[in-house]
Amino acid sequence: MTDSNLKTRLTDAIKDAMRAQDKPRLMTLRLALSDIKRVEIDERVEVDDARFLLILDKMIKQRRDSFRQFSDAGRKDLADVEAAEIVVLQAFMPSPLSEAEVRNLIEQAIVDSGAQGMPDMGKVMMLLRPLVQGRADMALVSQQLKAALSS
Repeated sequence: MTDSNLKTRLTDAIKDAMRAQDKPRLMTLRLALSDIKRVEIDERVEVDDARFLLILDKMIKQRRDSFRQFSDAGRKDLADVEAAEIVVLQAFMPSPLSEAEVRNLIEQAIVDSGAQGMPDMGKVMMLLRPLVQGRADMALVSQQLKAALSS
């Protein structure tokens, strides 16, 4: 059983946060490790780097939603905590794609899948998802893909 590269980086970051006595960062990193171990135990699998990124992407998305809700409710203190957790988690994510890069990937996926219109959106998304997961907002990718297939 080998650890993924990102999982090793996460455990090293936990050790560094413990040494630095950075409690907020340590709590966030431990939550991430906890989620990863939960998946490993529930599904009886070893989490690889791709799955690791999916789990972190979901955690970041949850924190963004919480941040918006806390901000709308005027709870700046709780919104700040969520924002800090997002920063910690994003350190493990790959660099985000630019709009031009996403557009190019969409165009290439449409060509590769032979998509002719909206009924083929699922085929294109199957090709796109592994390329953009964790590097672009999937809702925006979906909107751009719809626009490209509609025209």
